[in-house]
Amino acid sequence: MVDVARIASAAEQSVEGSFARLGRYLAFAPISSDPEAKPRLAQLAEVLRDDLTTLGMSRSRVLELPDAHPCVAAEWTGAGPGAPTVLVYGHFDVQPVKGEAWSTEPHALVRKGDRLYGRGSADDMGGWLSHFVAMEAWLHETGSLPCNVKILLEGEEEIGSPNLERFMDAYPEAFESDAMVLTDCENPGVDIPGLTVSLRGLLEVEVSIAGAESDVHSGLWGNVAPDPAMALIALLARLVDEDGRLRLARRDVDPAWLAASRGVPLTADVIRSGARLLDGVNPLPDRALTPAAWAWREPAVTVLSTTFPAPGSEKNAIRKSSSAKLSLRIAPGQTAEELFAAVAAELRRDVPGGLTVTITTLPGAASSWDYVAKGPAFDAADRAYEAAWGRAPLRVGLGGSIPFVALFGRRFSRLPLVLNGVIDPDTGAHGPNESMHIGVYTKTVKANVHLYAELATALKKA
Repeated sequence: MVDVARIASAAEQSVEGSFARLGRYLAFAPISSDPEAKPRLAQLAEVLRDDLTTLGMSRSRVLELPDAHPCVAAEWTGAGPGAPTVLVYGHFDVQPVKGEAWSTEPHALVRKGDRLYGRGSADDMGGWLSHFVAMEAWLHETGSLPCNVKILLEGEEEIGSPNLERFMDAYPEAFESDAMVLTDCENPGVDIPGLTVSLRGLLEVEVSIAGAESDVHSGLWGNVAPDPAMALIALLARLVDEDGRLRLARRDVDPAWLAASRGVPLTADVIRSGARLLDGVNPLPDRALTPAAWAWREPAVTVLSTTFPAPGSEKNAIRKSSSAKLSLRIAPGQTAEELFAAVAAELRRDVPGGLTVTITTLPGAASSWDYVAKGPAFDAADRAYEAAWGRAPLRVGLGGSIPFVALFGRRFSRLPLVLNGVIDPDTGAHGPNESMHIGVYTKTVKANVHLYAELATALKKA
């Protein structure tokens, strides 16, 4: 019998050496939203293909489609047809850093204490690199893996995975598997692992208010002609309660779920640190729910931008129109249509002065996702994390939207989807000084070692 703990120990010894590889990947600055970075994404895809070949994978290849950044695919099928096939998904593109106040070079790996800083360190390069290290340990120590494994790395996740379904259609064999491990998710603490089972969706809308054919003198017409800018402020204020939370289309939270969420360590200190709050600024009050319920199970609204006059463009005039773009987070189990209808009705109700209100949806919507993580694959994940972290992962939600998760859930609904990762509350994903906690990464590497063995047993074919 294979001593899996010994292999996990060997993988742990390789963690330090994997940092150089991570730094090499980060240096490509693979920003998928930047047209100038397109060659760098293509170059990194080729490097990853070659590294997977060196690791011991077969059929390592770059998948390409017109007008799309590439994907990278590889597989190891030496466990044979009686063993299950596990797909490991990750993404190698990163968010832009322009305009952010980084204290380190964003596209270099910088170690400070127990954290590694760099754009993409945790979101998501550290997530899938933890699998590389785990597989490498298995292959080095035993010459094989306990199950068949496929790797699929995407180059467009940070722009909403617009072509991922096209890749699924064009390269179905790259996705065929018995279970999927998606590596782009969060742990509720550096000592508490998480298994993501819900996501909020995303809907962006533009609210435009018009009142006149042209700007007019505010001294002559103020107090008698309606001001679209002031009306917009008043209408937006209707959407939120006294705490600033969206008050519309809220969802009932299951009492059992709410009781369990009190064990999630989303404390005031964690919120202050993770949300980068200034001294003296407090988290919003819990009211009748919990921070986890507010962040994971309820809809939310954020102002993305407005056309209010910018500094330097001041004039004593009532502007003819005003607009704002809003980001609406869709609660799990809620539809975009339901949330849009509630918001639109409120914004069109009793508009001051009869101003014209236009509400349009913007591109880039993402569905919410709600999942029941039960069955042999999830029992296997619990055992793997108990071996590596000393406890089973909490079933957690994410307040953010990850379009590929809903896509995987729709396309592969019959398969277990295990969502893990190396992000923690202090990671700062999508912001300045993104970082990965070394302890989280190390324990995730070890958990992956155990996960392959546990899934091989739990999903063994007759």
